[in-house]
Amino acid sequence: MFLKKITVLISFLLISIVSNSQTQNSNKTFLYQGRIDKLQNDQVILIGTASSVSFNFTGNECSISLQSVDSYEHHNYVQLVLDGKYIGKIRIEKGAAQSFPIKVTSNKKEHLLEIYKNTEAQSGNILFAGTTAKLTTISFKKKKKIEFIGDSITCGAASDPSDVPCDKGEYMDHHNGYYAYGPTLSRAIGADYLMSCVSGIGMYRNWNDENKDEAIMPDIYQNLYLTKDPSKPKYDFAFQPDVISIALGTNDFSGGDGKKERLPFNAEKYVSNYINFIKMLFEHNPKAQIVITNSPMVGGERGVVFEDCLNKIKNAFADDKAHKPILIFKFKSMTPKGCSGHPDVADHKVLADEYAPFLKKLLNEK
Repeated sequence: MFLKKITVLISFLLISIVSNSQTQNSNKTFLYQGRIDKLQNDQVILIGTASSVSFNFTGNECSISLQSVDSYEHHNYVQLVLDGKYIGKIRIEKGAAQSFPIKVTSNKKEHLLEIYKNTEAQSGNILFAGTTAKLTTISFKKKKKIEFIGDSITCGAASDPSDVPCDKGEYMDHHNGYYAYGPTLSRAIGADYLMSCVSGIGMYRNWNDENKDEAIMPDIYQNLYLTKDPSKPKYDFAFQPDVISIALGTNDFSGGDGKKERLPFNAEKYVSNYINFIKMLFEHNPKAQIVITNSPMVGGERGVVFEDCLNKIKNAFADDKAHKPILIFKFKSMTPKGCSGHPDVADHKVLADEYAPFLKKLLNEK
């Protein structure tokens, strides 16, 4: 998996309030979900894949103010859903905050606009700086909750060349977080979701790094911005998911780029790191059901070793009476049709359809 080496270093004069899921502003006119950082004056930083801000409004039009913010200036993307209908991506150019008009075509008196971060945390962050909309209150609906922890596959990276062909543009041009398998299946089964994913990342090593120069998931998960930057807020674990789905291993098993030295896969390190990662998750989410998955991209002999590792991880918690037993879900092998060997949007729908019944059954049992 391809890993963009981007260091997220943003300085704000505004005082931030850590928040990561399902929160509202004091007037109950904005609903925030995902890995986000709430600022003053109802502004918010969208950090993680498919993190979002939503609001209800009246009238036939409004505008929203968005800005790409990172350690260097570059463009980014959000996706818009108006009155329940997906209306596409918006490219936010580098520089100052920009205003984007929203046109309403329905005759409804009140409209719902949902703004989702299209890209992942490592692609930089997006500031929602406000709207001209005539706001009305937005209700908070309690749903069952799933957290998806993973790599570029989970992020929906390299899945969408509809605007920019695979051989053109930059890595963030081919993301589609809204249609990644996690958000897709969550919408289908009526669950809320939280995305904690990073392209190229693994449990003990990354796509092209033996955990020498780049952080692995256990190093960054507890940072709200999914980075090792100590100036960034800690993740507050407020989401408290009913189910935590972990899909990490594709990059651990990867052979890298074939140029940089790559050591043989170390099953002991992978299993040990995975067990410790789950213990950390249980400390903060004691009631969660944890599901660990294989990868649709890892087959053959590597797939056999992968499955053996997952069984060892599961068995390590066999005597744990304080938490729900670890479950394993196995995706079917897939020949991906997206960019650089990734699943495309249609492939993600296949993954979502495979996984949704399994997760729905778990949620119904809770």
